[in-house]
Amino acid sequence: MGGERTVCVTGASGYIGSFLVKRLLERRYHVRATVRDPGNQKKVKHLLELANASTHLSLWKAELAEEGGYDDAIQGCQGVFHVAAPVELINHRQDGEEEIDSTTLNGILSIMRSCSKAKTVKRFVYTSTTGTITVQPQPPFNEFTEDLWSDIDLCYQHKMYGWMYVVAKTIAEKAAWKYAEENGIDMVTVHPSFVLGRPFITPYTNISIDAAISLYTTSSRKGRYICSSHAVNIFEIAHSLGLKYPDRNIRTQFEGLDEAQTIIPCSSKKLRDLGFEFAQQQRY
Repeated sequence: MGGERTVCVTGASGYIGSFLVKRLLERRYHVRATVRDPGNQKKVKHLLELANASTHLSLWKAELAEEGGYDDAIQGCQGVFHVAAPVELINHRQDGEEEIDSTTLNGILSIMRSCSKAKTVKRFVYTSTTGTITVQPQPPFNEFTEDLWSDIDLCYQHKMYGWMYVVAKTIAEKAAWKYAEENGIDMVTVHPSFVLGRPFITPYTNISIDAAISLYTTSSRKGRYICSSHAVNIFEIAHSLGLKYPDRNIRTQFEGLDEAQTIIPCSSKKLRDLGFEFAQQQRY
């Protein structure tokens, strides 16, 4: 089934993707959820058990690395939410760098080409990251904004934690914007900072998901949108988690890091100016 209320969600079995599917089903969208293996009950059972899933959810097999692999799932859809991405944040293997970059880049371009072929897609919503914004040789004094792009050369030079992910997402997003402009695709990007939340499925809703849906539903919304409710450092996060989960032995000391170092926040003013409100106002 295709039509005005039919959308495709890539990476639907992942953490953000699962919550996005849940929220779209609650709004009675017909959701085509792409996953690597629709027959893997361990990966998809939670999706099939969602409210309205029996009438409004269908699972589609798709691979980021396969050109044209999303053609069938996207054909007839009005909107596409691209969430899928290879994530490598811990094991920075040199031999894995090229694979991550190429899969992320070729994956998003393949999906966008599927959108072009479909001729039904009215909006493409890409979940990017503030990582494509915040790596700067000379950080701004007050805040990070959507006008900034991360310095890829700086990532290669310092190879900080998560650097390959930042490089891959930055390259992919720049290429996506270029393709969108050259091929007439209406695209918006949402840039969450650090995604931290309760296990699926709970009443908790990730704010970046509500932002993505909000950006999808209003045609006047264009460009890049940071989605970050507030700024905290690793010490604050660890302290909060330690209090909440005292039995987990949460690490609270980090050698070489300065707890008093000033954090430059990511500004969500552009998103707030559209009327978006952060429902989760508590600090953690």
